[in-house]
Amino acid sequence: MSNHRLPERDRPWVMRTYAGHSDAKRSNELYRKNLAKGQTGLSIAFDLPTQTGYDPDHVLARGEVGKVGVSVANKGDMHQLLEGIPLDEMNTSMTINATAAWLLGLYVTIAEESEVARSTLSGTTQNDIIKEYLSRGTYAFPPEPSLRLIADMVAFSVNEVPRWNPTNICSYHLQEAGATPVQEIAYALSTAIAVLDEVKARGQVAEEDFPKVFGRISFFVNAGIRVIEEIAKLRTMAALWEQIGRERYGVTDEKMLRFRYGVQVNSLGLTEAQPENNIQRIVLEALAVTLSRDARARALQLPAWNEAMGLPRPWDQQWSLRIQQVLANETDLLEYPDIFAGSVVMDGLVEELSAGAREEMDVVEKQGGAVKAVPYMKARLVESHRERVGRIERGEQKVIGQNSFQETEESPLTAGADGGIMTPDPEVERERVAALEHWKSTRDQNAVDAALAELARVAGTEDENIMPATIAAAKAGATTGEWAQTMRDVFGAYRGPTGVDGAAPSSNKAQLETTRRRVDETSEQIGHRIKILVGKPGLDGHSNGAEQIALRARDVGMEVIYQGIRLTPAEIATSALQEDVDVVGLSILSGSHLELIPEVVRLLNEEDLDIPVVVGGIIPVADAQRLRDAGVAGVYTPKDFDINQIMGEIVELVGERAGARAAA
Repeated sequence: MSNHRLPERDRPWVMRTYAGHSDAKRSNELYRKNLAKGQTGLSIAFDLPTQTGYDPDHVLARGEVGKVGVSVANKGDMHQLLEGIPLDEMNTSMTINATAAWLLGLYVTIAEESEVARSTLSGTTQNDIIKEYLSRGTYAFPPEPSLRLIADMVAFSVNEVPRWNPTNICSYHLQEAGATPVQEIAYALSTAIAVLDEVKARGQVAEEDFPKVFGRISFFVNAGIRVIEEIAKLRTMAALWEQIGRERYGVTDEKMLRFRYGVQVNSLGLTEAQPENNIQRIVLEALAVTLSRDARARALQLPAWNEAMGLPRPWDQQWSLRIQQVLANETDLLEYPDIFAGSVVMDGLVEELSAGAREEMDVVEKQGGAVKAVPYMKARLVESHRERVGRIERGEQKVIGQNSFQETEESPLTAGADGGIMTPDPEVERERVAALEHWKSTRDQNAVDAALAELARVAGTEDENIMPATIAAAKAGATTGEWAQTMRDVFGAYRGPTGVDGAAPSSNKAQLETTRRRVDETSEQIGHRIKILVGKPGLDGHSNGAEQIALRARDVGMEVIYQGIRLTPAEIATSALQEDVDVVGLSILSGSHLELIPEVVRLLNEEDLDIPVVVGGIIPVADAQRLRDAGVAGVYTPKDFDINQIMGEIVELVGERAGARAAA
């Protein structure tokens, strides 16, 4: 057999669809259908209350229940979610971070109550809290105790659930937040080092077993449209990871040194304009993580073509699964050794990225490591994202259908009555609150109280592992919100850095000059500098857009009030009153805009505040009109990519309102 062919065809990667919505019953039906279509692993999407540790009846859960994933409040929900799915055979990925210990506890609980041994379970908990502070926003506790929870899960898994990947270091969300390839590599590997150092320091894994800890660390990586650069990035990460294992941790076992990663390809680059173009983007990005055998993904999930418009339907997710199946089964890419071996271009790119990543990792190390460097990394990501947005605005970075080749025929994909997206059932939240009340009324409250008291005691210690007490609380019938509140009571609350204050001023003065002049003129007209409150109501932690609006408003001369994520409508209205702002800009991507945005408008009107409200996010056309009918002055969606134009319209809105008040 020639060495340019493999002796036999490689096995395909694990194929997943990131899925979950509404409640456990509906999501279980979806999972079983997906598995019947040929999906080979589960990827569970949880709703934001579950991700951030709130029960469906909490004030911050309003409008968020069952929207971006499935609501799981207790072991009863988890039993229903996975009913009929053989847990000792299934590879399950759970996108969960702040409450990862709790969800793993629930998973172990329902396995054992179904007579499945924990040692047979295989899968992954995402469980990368540092990237939550940097990009995704579903953190719940301060960094140090959060890292302790991760370390406890790693030790527990290595010792008792050996086939489980307890943490999945996520460079994916860093790219979504604007990271360059160098930043994506450096910040992800720095995070992995922080986790490994914490596990070693806690001493819950025997020294001779530490290579197993290294070997159970996996990664969740992004792949953008720059295909060649993305392949080089993955080869770079693999090489640096092996180097870290050998040099920093003394790992010599080749199997443990493997760079094991799963992928969801880029969502940041998906467009609302001409959304059919997203299909070819997804296919090209899938090739970036499957073409190179030496750096091929072990698991892959692809976004749906319509994610920039709203929630995908089952048919949309099936399309993404079929892309994977065609790549794996109809093409010949699994039949050859690595086709980039010996490539001058690839070797040069890897060398270039390696040098840049090592340099940036040194900066993080000098800051005291990834945990202490969170403010630094956050500010650098905000700056990088600003540069990316600026390139698109100026037309330097082409986005087909958005800033170039904009003439188009009407798409039949969006012509249906549903507009090409799924609309969540508005009754889900009420049903989930009622189910929670029923659960609490039928459990042994004394057992729950005792389990939560023990959980609090263990959380307050320095050396005990949190997982046994967590599993005991799950078995007793505690809820997601109760577990998280117990942790908050011990660890305290935390609000992460926004990155806006730490970001340097824009260096592109010419691009901002016209808008700055309009801000100055209107500020003179109203007698003070225009003041904008930028807010994120609800639990949506994807703050990239809000940060860019706040940063651009600052750069064009407005006074900006930006308090970060996770605010109630009442908190936003109170802040608008106390800060005496001229305009309120709200960002929301989780689908809860109809519940939360009109409430902000109502509360402002209740205080007789004539303050215009504008909103940006993933908002369907029909919903945009309903928001305008509710008093929202402007609605912006992903197709509105020109932030300078948005700033100009906001300035005009402030001037018009001031003029109307003066005339009255």
